[in-house]
Amino acid sequence: MTTFSCRFCDTPLHHVVADLGSSPLSNSYLKPEQLQQAEPIYPLCAYLCEQCLLVQLPEFEKPEAIFSDYAYFSSFSDSWLDHARRYVEMMIERFGISERHHVVEIASNDGYLLRFFKERGVPVLGIEPAANVAEAARELGIETRVEFFGTENARALAAEGRQADLLLGNNVLAHTPRLNDFVAGLAIALAERGIVTMEFPHLVRLIAENQFDTIYHEHFSYFSFLAVDRVFSAHGLRIFDVEELPTHGGSLRVFARHESDDSRQVSERVRELEAREKALRLEGLDYYRDFGEQIRETKRKLLDFLIAAKRAGKRIAGYGAPAKGNTLLNYCGVRTDFLDYTVDRSPHKQGCYLPGTRIPIHAPDHIRDTRPDYLLILPWNLREEIMEQMADVRDWGCELVVAIPEVTVLS
Repeated sequence: MTTFSCRFCDTPLHHVVADLGSSPLSNSYLKPEQLQQAEPIYPLCAYLCEQCLLVQLPEFEKPEAIFSDYAYFSSFSDSWLDHARRYVEMMIERFGISERHHVVEIASNDGYLLRFFKERGVPVLGIEPAANVAEAARELGIETRVEFFGTENARALAAEGRQADLLLGNNVLAHTPRLNDFVAGLAIALAERGIVTMEFPHLVRLIAENQFDTIYHEHFSYFSFLAVDRVFSAHGLRIFDVEELPTHGGSLRVFARHESDDSRQVSERVRELEAREKALRLEGLDYYRDFGEQIRETKRKLLDFLIAAKRAGKRIAGYGAPAKGNTLLNYCGVRTDFLDYTVDRSPHKQGCYLPGTRIPIHAPDHIRDTRPDYLLILPWNLREEIMEQMADVRDWGCELVVAIPEVTVLS
């Protein structure tokens, strides 16, 4: 039997948090000409490191194979753009970020966030491994380097005199299997009095709200505050503040500085969250024990709903083609026998097929052309935005449904 080791502390991994069987990479969307080809599939099993508390997936595919040509473009979500705009305004107001500072974003995607700093005259640099996505940022006039972040290019930034006064990353910390090299790179690329902010889904919310579909191969790590604090501390970075955010079903935004920089004191929010996670007993195995059965029961309930709807002659379509939806559909065995098709606003996904399930992806207007009875919202974290966009489907009696945290017909 293969034994995997923790990517942070190298402890052998034994405790399974969630076993979702096997599935293809969640962002490996298929072109029509690929439908007659076999897809590679990989085990999808999350483990807990009992030493450092990091929940993680073993690395089955190199990040270069996953992220070098990527289908996710951040700018196609209005609520995510608004989130980015509010972040920029907050950082400018709270920390006085201005044209005198240098802002670097890791995994800057299509420039969805840096463009708001650029509009305010702040010098920016994006680092993005996906060349196709980086090109969209360059078209906005945002300097973007196509590379994976780590100690090597952090040293290059330092040698060029381009250490960051603000170094940020949204939903990238979970995407790197080279965790120690990545966080060590943050310390190297950060100016002496600089600030790091990192956003990532909060493990506590993932488990408490049954968000198992956010487990997929592109997410290598799942962080509690206790775990991320240990990782940052090991590389000379001190988390001095934390915010709990509603994004992605519940995320943390941590603010860090060099350990040697005593200009910013550790906030009460840090101490409170640390105490709360300890009170939940995240440091013991019991906290994680029931999650697997919770996942299996969700699968049963979704299949019960879909089977009953199909037996009643109902037509069911999906909204969205997110990576989390691919985890859900592959784990539950939902294919075109249940879901006729799905739609997505991104033209980069339209005309393709979901990995594993081979469900076709259309433009949103296809819903209005076909008038399904149910619309299964796959990016449940954007349910309010989607309900507003698709309000007219109720005109013909279509009902909107989510599967996470519970199978629910939305009113």
